[in-house]
Amino acid sequence: MSYDNIETALIHGGISTDERTGAVNVPIYQTSTYKQDGLGKMRGYEYSRTGNPTREALEALIAQLEGGVAGFAFGSGMAATTAVLSLFNAGDRILISNNVYGGTFRVLDKVFNHFGITYSISDTENPEVFKTQITPDVKAVFLESPANPLMTVTDIRAVAEIAHEKGLLVIVDNTFMTPYLQRPIELGADIVVHSATKYLGGHSDVVAGLAVATTDDLAKKLAFIQNSTGGVLPPFDSFLLIRGIKTLGVRLDRHVENAEKAARFLADYPAVKQVYYPGLPTDKGYEINRRQAKNGGAMISFELRENYDIKRFFKSLKLVTLAESLGGVESLVCHPSTMTHASIPEEIRKKVGITDGLIRLSVGIENIDDILADLKQAIDAAEVK
Repeated sequence: MSYDNIETALIHGGISTDERTGAVNVPIYQTSTYKQDGLGKMRGYEYSRTGNPTREALEALIAQLEGGVAGFAFGSGMAATTAVLSLFNAGDRILISNNVYGGTFRVLDKVFNHFGITYSISDTENPEVFKTQITPDVKAVFLESPANPLMTVTDIRAVAEIAHEKGLLVIVDNTFMTPYLQRPIELGADIVVHSATKYLGGHSDVVAGLAVATTDDLAKKLAFIQNSTGGVLPPFDSFLLIRGIKTLGVRLDRHVENAEKAARFLADYPAVKQVYYPGLPTDKGYEINRRQAKNGGAMISFELRENYDIKRFFKSLKLVTLAESLGGVESLVCHPSTMTHASIPEEIRKKVGITDGLIRLSVGIENIDDILADLKQAIDAAEVK
């Protein structure tokens, strides 16, 4: 059943109950294999790598939320990305946004290049420049909007129109926004991927990846890759992810409310040199983001002025946690150049603006006064006098 309002679909979408028992939560089908009633007589399942009812419920849910024809659940966001990139052949080239998650860059630069699949970094923020970078060997564009970690915004619809004119697939990593805030398929994306570890799970207790296809042909190919390579999400993790998605709307409402206040605080604080957040009207991506997303999300990056020591800043934090990842209920902070984007060569990081002073903040759902107080005292403690 489909629902007009996503808040309802988060809870009741996909396969939301167990038909056999009436359980209002899909059970954890913790099994590796299934009894067959005879040769070639299965009850819909044969082996849990190929299909599992708990994982199937999750996959149906994400497909409905993103507006695709089929969803696929993997053991991590990078497993989902790897499966999608496995659609391509030797000699194909992928255009990627000029700041993407470091793991996406790494798998293209260090793994897929061995198979003859190459990449080029593209200025997807500028559709006209992007158009000039499409050569005959380019088969897809892989983008994030807002992009990690500089929160740059790509006009997904404009890029998709150009890409489709040239016969390219459009792949959008929607991790930062989720279908609650942004629906890339409605803007022209062919495939959407998620690190579901982040906002979809929401509690920093599960590692998972999701992909959604928009056509039966792409779905068939991804299903074959998923089953053949085997990086599937286990039943218990699928259950946790379904549970997390049920509260996505209420969590993100609080995340964003806090992030907007945190972004304004940082933008007004004299010690802060630059704030990157597409929810601020002064941000260069604000107008485009406002057209294609519900709001600016809950990820912020910022830089302190030169007379502030970021090592002192990180060391002085008491509530906000220095850690990899994002999107959990707790506020997390990281240093992209040595953490999430360390796999990107320094010269490329500097070229795209990922400086050694850049700080990325995932704003949690704690009381905003406590978050701001911790940021303030840590920034003040970082001043070099």
